[in-house]
Amino acid sequence: MKTLILAALLCALLAQTSAQGFFAPLCEWGWTRIKFRCYIFVPRAMTWAAAQKNCQSMDANLAPVRDSQENGAFQNLIGQSKAAWIGGTDAQQEGKWRWTDGTPLTYTNWAPGEPDDYQGNEDCLRISTDGRWFWNDVNCQTPLPSVCIKNMY
Repeated sequence: MKTLILAALLCALLAQTSAQGFFAPLCEWGWTRIKFRCYIFVPRAMTWAAAQKNCQSMDANLAPVRDSQENGAFQNLIGQSKAAWIGGTDAQQEGKWRWTDGTPLTYTNWAPGEPDDYQGNEDCLRISTDGRWFWNDVNCQTPLPSVCIKNMY
């Protein structure tokens, strides 16, 4: 009888694990799940282009921020670093901000007065804090940490 109960519990556990794997796949080690995507904070400071290339080497891209929930989650992901590259740029057409996947920004959290394209040389998007988390456009050659995104497998 004990063997039968143990076998039933084992089957239930395997069924639950399989269902969770199907409905809620996990991110790879070191990546954080936010909604249905996997994110990783890369603390090494790089230019925006180098950060994007680094993300691509992990089958990822610099991360878009689609809503206030994701924006808040990035605060926890970035932690004490104070600022990081995310996947927005208007390098192709000034004032027309797009994510690395080519989609336009539908949610924004610009700091007051931003984006300002200071000295005509700010085409890349960073998330930063001065007590509150905001976005601003900065020179793409500025070395910063970054946040990458990849779809779940």
